[in-house]
Amino acid sequence: MFSKVVCIATLVAVAVCYEHAHAPAYSSQHISRHDGPAEVVHVKGHDAHGHGHGYDAVDYHAYPKYAFDYKVEDHHTGDIKSQHEVRDGDVVKGVYSLHQPDGSERVVHYHGDKHTGFHADVKYGTHHVAPKHHGHY
Repeated sequence: MFSKVVCIATLVAVAVCYEHAHAPAYSSQHISRHDGPAEVVHVKGHDAHGHGHGYDAVDYHAYPKYAFDYKVEDHHTGDIKSQHEVRDGDVVKGVYSLHQPDGSERVVHYHGDKHTGFHADVKYGTHHVAPKHHGHY
């Protein structure tokens, strides 16, 4: 009877350890495109195939407009990151964050357009990570 109790207790302990060590990872993504109708674009000195002929060529491009975001949380591997970005024409704005191996979090807010170029504001935050103890020393 004692050996049956020990077997059951061992199975329960293994199941609890397995549950904590293999917590489910989480991932999500969302994309919304809002492209406008195709617009005529005149390209000076090149045709639609990129060949130079010294005259205005016509090409067609849809107005770029979108929003997307994604998130990954896998505490088992430490892969924790997210991003959100929107674009309206030539203006792009966004933010992304990720947890680095040293326990800090990097957060980057960025924006860009054809007049001012790309700009990023990078900040680091520290997460206090409790060390895991594996046995007695």
